[in-house]
Formats: sequence, structure tokens, C-alpha cells
Amino acid sequence: MNAKNQSNSMEKKLCRQLFLSLSLYAALGLAVTLVLDYILALFQNPISVWLIQRIDLIYFFCLIFGFGGIFYRYWKKPWSYLNEVVQGAGRLHEQDSRPIELSAPLGEVENQMNQIKMSVLLSKQAAKMAEDKKNDLIMYLAHDIRTPLTTVIGYLNLLEEAPDMPAEQRTKYTGIALEKAERLERLINELFEITRLHARTVALKKEKLDLYCLLVQLADEFYPIISAKGNSLRLEIKEKMTVFADAEKLVRVFSNILKNAVSYSYPDTEILITADVQGDFVNVDIQNQGDQIPQERLGDIFEKFIRLDKARLSDTGGTGLGLSIAEEIIRLHGGEITVESEEKMVTFHVRLPLSD
Repeated sequence: MNAKNQSNSMEKKLCRQLFLSLSLYAALGLAVTLVLDYILALFQNPISVWLIQRIDLIYFFCLIFGFGGIFYRYWKKPWSYLNEVVQGAGRLHEQDSRPIELSAPLGEVENQMNQIKMSVLLSKQAAKMAEDKKNDLIMYLAHDIRTPLTTVIGYLNLLEEAPDMPAEQRTKYTGIALEKAERLERLINELFEITRLHARTVALKKEKLDLYCLLVQLADEFYPIISAKGNSLRLEIKEKMTVFADAEKLVRVFSNILKNAVSYSYPDTEILITADVQGDFVNVDIQNQGDQIPQERLGDIFEKFIRLDKARLSDTGGTGLGLSIAEEIIRLHGGEITVESEEKMVTFHVRLPLSD
């Protein structure tokens, strides 16, 4: 109900109440006057006769004063309602969940004001969460840049201060510095990439893509990394499974998920990739055996720089951006990526549309 209709409804309601009050008062006054006239007729004395002769005048003055009181009461009512609304409006920006309470005739206004208050409260909470995430992002980014940068500077200073350092040791330190510098470059590149993906400034080059061939090729590329930990990879995918997608971006998605699966899998366990078609979508599941992710952390796993295991992440050289990048790419394709974890099994579900 819009404001104009609501105002008209309240106006009609007040008019009906006013009309009923006046009618009831007039009818009640008439009944009292008739009863009084009957009682006075029973007493034959000058006062009774005088009152009977002026009974209609008495009734008239009673109506005047009564109607005046009723009109005054209903004249004050809108002002009291307005005062309630003003006080309620003053509570719209209060940082509490207590509902605004108004008089019964203002029920619709009360509901709308409570909806506005709740939306304002949720907006402020969302703004605070966004600010907290931004601060966390800056903190994590500063930490991740500083750590390899400190290492690079440290080894370069060491090389500068010891020009007569043995060649073997110099080569070792140079290699470590180069490795850390490359990790720093990778972090910066991924940060730029996820920023562009989030801003939707990346143009997808969609084409018909054989998903079966893509996943088989990816499995072959990951074989050395997977076998190094004693793990194995099994594919359960039907051939001739075609999607309309950006091949390069999709490879990035499944590579990031597989890297995560390899990093967090128990040694000598199997990583399973399955895919099937459901309606207009294809579902790809990547499952590995590893520590169970707490249910309250599942919603955070795609956040930038979220680390469920910092020690293991530093060992694998991850940047904390891989899953965030994967999520943004899948969203650009009109799909969805989720994760579930139970009984030491972690499964990533990727849902992609078959056509554009």
C-alpha cells in the first residue's frame, strides 16, 4: 500500500469513527432527554414544569457541548498520531533491534517503519563487514608482500656484503631470492586478476569446449605433483561432454581447485573428479580426503586471503587467492561453485551452464 492510499484509508477510518461517535452521542442524548421528560412529567411542581418547557433547549446545548468535545478529541488525534510517527522516525537509525511500536490505527505505518529500520540496520552491518574485510585484505596483503620481500632483500644484502662467497652458496642464495621474488610477482598478478574479475572488466572468450578432454589433459598435467605425495587421481566423466565457456579461464578454475585438493589431501589417498549433466547444467565435483572443514568456515573458504591452515599454505606456496579467482570466473560464466566437507571428505561442486 502506497503512502497516498494509506493516508486516504486512515482519513476514511477517522471520518467513520467521527460519524459513529456523533450519531451514538446524539441517539444517547435523545434517549436520556426522553427519559428525563417522562420522569419530570411525574412531578407537578414549578421546577419540573420549567424544565419540561425547555427540554428541547437543554438537549440542543448538550448536543453543542458534546459535539464540540467529540470534534476536539478527533482534531487532536491526527496530531498525536503525527507525534508518534515523528518519534518513530527518530528511532530509525538507532543501533538496536527493538521494534518501533505505534498505535493500532498506524499498524501499516509501523510495519513500514520497522522494515526501513531493519534495512538500515542491515546496511550498516554490511558496511561494517565490508570495512572489516577491506582492512583484513590490506593486512593480509601487506603481510604476504612483506614476507617474500624481506627474504629477497635479506639474501641480496648477504650477497652484497660477501663478494667472496663460494659460488655454490651464492647460487643457492640467488635461487632462494629468485623463488621468493617470483612468488611475490605471482601474488601481485593474482591480486590484479581477481580485482579485474570482481569488477567484471574481463571479457570472456566463450567457445564450444570439450569438458572431457580439458579435464583429462589437466589430470595428466597434475600427475607429477599428485604422484609425488603418493596420491592418485581418478576420473569418472562421460565423453563428448560439451560446454560453452572460456577455455583458458576454465582451466584456471579447475587448476586452482586441484592445487587446493593436492595441498590438503592426506598422503596415499585418491582424488576423484566426476562430471554429469543435469538439465541445462553440467556439474563437476572434485573430491579429496583431508581434514574436515568446520561448517562455520565453509562460507569463508572463497574469501580472499582466507587461510584454514597457514602452515600448510606457506609450504605449498599458495597466495590465498586461488579459490577466490575460481569463484569469480564461475560467476562470470553464470555458474556456481560451492564446497562441502564431512567425515574427512572435502568436495568442491562446480555448476556450469551448457550453453550461453
